[in-house]
Amino acid sequence: MTELPDWLAACRSPLIETMGFTLTEITPERCAGVCPVDGNTQPAGFWHGGASCVMAETLGSMAAYAEVGEGGMVFGVDINATHHRAVRSGSVHGVATPLFVGGTTASYDVVLTDDDGRRICTARLTCALRRPRR
Repeated sequence: MTELPDWLAACRSPLIETMGFTLTEITPERCAGVCPVDGNTQPAGFWHGGASCVMAETLGSMAAYAEVGEGGMVFGVDINATHHRAVRSGSVHGVATPLFVGGTTASYDVVLTDDDGRRICTARLTCALRRPRR
């Protein structure tokens, strides 16, 4: 696991804490995390597609925060997700990598997999970036 930066402590979200999401790596080039399926399911007992979207937006946004640095601000402006496979137990693992990073926007490819490494969701997130004034 990569050591997480000190500024990350200020980036708290009650939603991702309730989901049990854990961030395991964060750099501008790669952000990774894991979330339990238990507690994040739809009525039939499968991982909820909305949980995939929350996880994807969190991973992409945190990579964007790593890009703008301390004092910057990030807002998700577009997300789409394709759900490939159902999951009933275990954990969902995710990795966000940049597709494009500009001065005011960035887009990320987010891949979510099950414990066996099988892709369950592919998402794309675009964020607005506000870099800190220097």
